[in-house]
Amino acid sequence: MIQMKNVIKKYPNGIIAVKGLNIEIKQGEFAYIVGPSGAGKSTFIKMMYREEKPTSGEIRVNGTDIAQLKDKEIPFLRRGMGVVFQDFKLLPRKNVYENVAFALEVIEEKPENIKKRVSDVLKLVGLAKKANMFPDELSGGEQQRVAIARSIVNTPKVVIADEPTGNLDPETSWEIMRLFDEINARGTTIIMATHNKEIVNTMRKRVIAIENGQIVRDERGGDYGYEF
Repeated sequence: MIQMKNVIKKYPNGIIAVKGLNIEIKQGEFAYIVGPSGAGKSTFIKMMYREEKPTSGEIRVNGTDIAQLKDKEIPFLRRGMGVVFQDFKLLPRKNVYENVAFALEVIEEKPENIKKRVSDVLKLVGLAKKANMFPDELSGGEQQRVAIARSIVNTPKVVIADEPTGNLDPETSWEIMRLFDEINARGTTIIMATHNKEIVNTMRKRVIAIENGQIVRDERGGDYGYEF
């Protein structure tokens, strides 16, 4: 699903965020990206959906070398993946249904398909009865559920999540993680950057640890491995 070969990212200010990354994440895996603040996790995540472009090296997503994509081709890349952020990034003037449907409207999906697919994913995330509510009427956990629904409504092969439980209380965080686990069980690859030690240590998925822009540990059924 995702391959990186000798990937380097150097920012204009001279900071080298990642240094010669080599990694492969297969279809259906659930991988945590962990490490200290400033280790390069966010750059690693952002390069996967071309928010950041590598300075050199090769990044393949589902067979396509995305490092070579032109800017106009990037939206087509993102149609095949879901991205979930810590701060939800919902559209405040659209209700729950409209926020999720928007992801399909921009790719000009047929209205009848939009209605069915949005209905299905809102049931999956437990928000079918709140379809007409607006983001500011929802709790933080509910807003994140909307964001997750939006990320999977186009049935992506991979979902990339950057600190998706960072703004949530522990109980709500577990609810969100159980939802991600269910999505993964249906065959979707999940790649998640997180600082949540308890969740990583309990769920025992693949753990990829990054320090100073380099992968220092990669193990299946791993633990968080850091004390802060």
